[in-house]
Amino acid sequence: MTERKQSVLGILGGGQLARMLALAAAPLGVKTLVVDSAPDACAGQVSPLLLADWSDYAALEKFAAEVDVVTFDFENVPADTAHWLAERVAVFPNPRALAVAQDRLAEKTLFRECGLQTPAFEAVDTREDLDRALAIIGAPSILKTRRLGYDGKGQFRIKQLSDADAAWEALGANAHGLILEAFVPFERELSVVAVRTRDGDFHVWPLTQNWHTDGVLSLSLAPAPNVGALQVRAESLARTLAERLDYVGVFALELFVKDGQLLGNEMAPRVHNSGHWTIEGAITSQFENHVRAVLGLPLGDTSAHGFSAMFNWIGDLPDPTPVLQTVDGHWHDYGKQPRAGRKVGHATVRAEDAKTLAARIGEIARVLKRDDQVAPALRVIG
Repeated sequence: MTERKQSVLGILGGGQLARMLALAAAPLGVKTLVVDSAPDACAGQVSPLLLADWSDYAALEKFAAEVDVVTFDFENVPADTAHWLAERVAVFPNPRALAVAQDRLAEKTLFRECGLQTPAFEAVDTREDLDRALAIIGAPSILKTRRLGYDGKGQFRIKQLSDADAAWEALGANAHGLILEAFVPFERELSVVAVRTRDGDFHVWPLTQNWHTDGVLSLSLAPAPNVGALQVRAESLARTLAERLDYVGVFALELFVKDGQLLGNEMAPRVHNSGHWTIEGAITSQFENHVRAVLGLPLGDTSAHGFSAMFNWIGDLPDPTPVLQTVDGHWHDYGKQPRAGRKVGHATVRAEDAKTLAARIGEIARVLKRDDQVAPALRVIG
């Protein structure tokens, strides 16, 4: 009898996404090897961890020799590193997709080319450019860094034109350039999480409705209620983007709804916070399907099990008891040290119907004194 060789998935970045990818890979018989420069990277608690910087090519050479496929838990890996690795081992998603998603200007330009409308935007490289952009877009608007911004970082809200000097003082020194975007008084925030294989098989999970606090995801509800034709439209747009980029793996497309139409906000070229509910709330999670896709395995069913709500825990973890005492309540501790603004865990609560889900998350919120966190979702569920 010949010994079966296990596939090894290399993951660039050792945060909670890598951790959950490793946990999803193990039942498939897939080993993981994570690269991160932080010795306390939380994925290292469940997977072998290689300590290396993105420019440590000697270490990355050894890494490439030990894995079959490379993927990302962190989209801001330098493009040079991604291209260098792609010359030595299969890398999914491909470096081009990564590069587009790293640059807000390139990303929104691609959205429009694919038929996805966006808020008005203008490139800003100089103080004069900012005045020109404001003359076109006006206020309120948001000045953002083109690169390395996420979870509300690298942004300045321009409430009136006189805020231009303060906005430029805050962000104008950014070496990667800026983008001014019109502020959208949107009605809802939705995300579509999708997955595509090497041979073009394409699946999506039900649309998720999201609420943010200070630019960080606070709560998700899936499937998003009363989306109607928006589900089909979002699926079509996500498929077009994936095919244009020859994308392989899971990605998320963040969307605003305004006057019943979808507007593109951002694309995340990786598994996504708003898809965490799929671990317990879908037949196949985003993490398992990402592993399947990048390794060339068939995809699993993305249908939802009933209704799910996901609490995002930021800064520190509350008492897990109310969640663990709840029927179909699921707790995820990322193994991180508490820190202001840091994602340290999440909880998912599931139910067969929306009314039961509302009762369960409402009780959890009452005990944990998190009523503000769930109030928007309870209003939507009714």
